[in-house]
Amino acid sequence: MGSIYGDWLKEQRETAGLTQQQLADMAIMTRSHIAHIEAGRRIPSKEDARRLDAALNTGNVLSSFLPQDDAAVADYFEVVRPLEQQTVRIAEFALSFVPGILQTERYARAVLSTSFPPVSDEERDRRVVTRLERAKILDDPVTPVVWALLDEAVLRRIVGGQEVMAEQITHLAQLVESNRVRVHVLPFGVGAYQLLQGMLTLMWFEDQPPLAYSEGVHVGKVHDSPGVVTRLQGAYHLALSDALSLKESLAMLKAIAKDYGRRH
Repeated sequence: MGSIYGDWLKEQRETAGLTQQQLADMAIMTRSHIAHIEAGRRIPSKEDARRLDAALNTGNVLSSFLPQDDAAVADYFEVVRPLEQQTVRIAEFALSFVPGILQTERYARAVLSTSFPPVSDEERDRRVVTRLERAKILDDPVTPVVWALLDEAVLRRIVGGQEVMAEQITHLAQLVESNRVRVHVLPFGVGAYQLLQGMLTLMWFEDQPPLAYSEGVHVGKVHDSPGVVTRLQGAYHLALSDALSLKESLAMLKAIAKDYGRRH
């Protein structure tokens, strides 16, 4: 995908006659992190940028011209999708819809049918397939570790009808019972809490710094700044402390799924 910043880093590295691995060794970084920066998928921290400047003898150019940490990303989720496949741990917070990697096909189709402007049936089918492909990261029984923190509204909002909701919530319950995913519900009774502004995904990696991704109406942001990521992690865990326990959340999932099953 590339970026002006990443392209310039690559040009300076190649001019210096260094491979990505050699630069990574000199800057005390990983080769994959260098590759992600050059491809425009990651933004280096200020400390990483200073080390890159030192390794490449570029003064303070890379430090001074860091992209804005909170800049909106065009085609925002395209940046996140490849990173999602590399995570060792994901923590999702959902305010309105079930997180994408946990959606059933019929639920995903109902969500994607709300697109505006409307899309063709073919385009909707393509997006559904893409969403189901993302869910394949759960095929591995262990990695990534997945936590989902759900506002109760996610379970109460009828998306696609009673039958679709019964199937979707049963799917969540089965993932919990198989110990593949942890789901915690923030009940309405909690009132206001730290994450009510929108959706949040936290990601951890084996060989790269963690990142966060937040999303609102037609806006998505990748947060790569260590300070911002730390604050968002703190807000997530503070909200998690107000949620129902895993056992209580599972009981709520089963009760709501059973209720939807009776009604359709």
